[in-house]
Amino acid sequence: MRIYLNSDYAMHNASGEMHQGKLVDCFENPSRLDNIITAFKANGVSEFNSAEDFGMQAILAVHDADYVDFLQSIYPKWRAAGNTGDVIPYIWPVPGLKRAPHQNLNAQVGRYAFSSDSPIMQGTWQATYSGVQTALSSLKAVQQQGQNAAFCLSRPPGHHAHKANYGGYCFLNNAAICAQAARDNGAAKVCVLDVDFHHGNGTQDIFYQRNDVLTLSIHGDPAHNFPYYLGFADEIGEGSGEGFNLNLPLADGTDMLQWTQALQLAAKKIQDYAPDILIVPLGVDTFALDPISTFTLTTEDYLTMGALIADLNLPCVFLMEGGYDVGPIGQNVYNVLRGFEDGAN
Repeated sequence: MRIYLNSDYAMHNASGEMHQGKLVDCFENPSRLDNIITAFKANGVSEFNSAEDFGMQAILAVHDADYVDFLQSIYPKWRAAGNTGDVIPYIWPVPGLKRAPHQNLNAQVGRYAFSSDSPIMQGTWQATYSGVQTALSSLKAVQQQGQNAAFCLSRPPGHHAHKANYGGYCFLNNAAICAQAARDNGAAKVCVLDVDFHHGNGTQDIFYQRNDVLTLSIHGDPAHNFPYYLGFADEIGEGSGEGFNLNLPLADGTDMLQWTQALQLAAKKIQDYAPDILIVPLGVDTFALDPISTFTLTTEDYLTMGALIADLNLPCVFLMEGGYDVGPIGQNVYNVLRGFEDGAN
């Protein structure tokens, strides 16, 4: 499997986040990818491909232009205004707060952020932009260069980002950008199968009224887990998209048997849809010891997960998403790809 590495991944390294009432080190940090790279090398993987630069077109095909401009410009403006530290929202325009003084930087941040866990620093835009290019390079390898599968090894993640909102560590939605780019490059139907512990709320929202991109997510029940406000089973799409979104929320403590049963439901939906290509936002925060998740999968279970995804028999682009127990994260990711390759052969 061809692996593409975001060479700028360490440029986004925020100072901290609020977690359960305390300021803590960011769970989403460069050590995640450091660990994965080390584990891959220990397993004999030595080739990490560099990304092409496809420019802004694919980004603007998914995200609003004013939002993209905000992501590019907010940190320089923040510092020029005399602020120190990372950009962190502290006020949001909830119903009742009717005016929108967009010239104020704090108001701008609150307009675009939906959570406070995603600080913006000097290198955030470059790491995020390069992540999109890494994802698009992985897509090109599969869609245009004959690879059965490719893996985008990148951070920050993306599946929580909406058209014009960021949060959950995500700024640009790599999965949605890849899905749209696949359509623009000739795929009639695209499927996004999100296996991250947390629901891919941004991806769902972007394609919720469309039938050319099937979105499916297996995740922790949002009644108890982030992102809380989306990811419930009765969300099936609207308008032309009705029936083309499937959420499979699972209870805290879910093990591999229960997870597999959910995937079997997703597989039937995918089989009926018959997509041309599969996009898999790959989060291994379903691991039993992950610090901000509640499933109980083991390192060996990820071999099974990869084999089950291979059974779908589709060209596949894997995109790195969550996974925050940085000890075994690398082996867990490797096992998914190893299981996929073994299952596909």
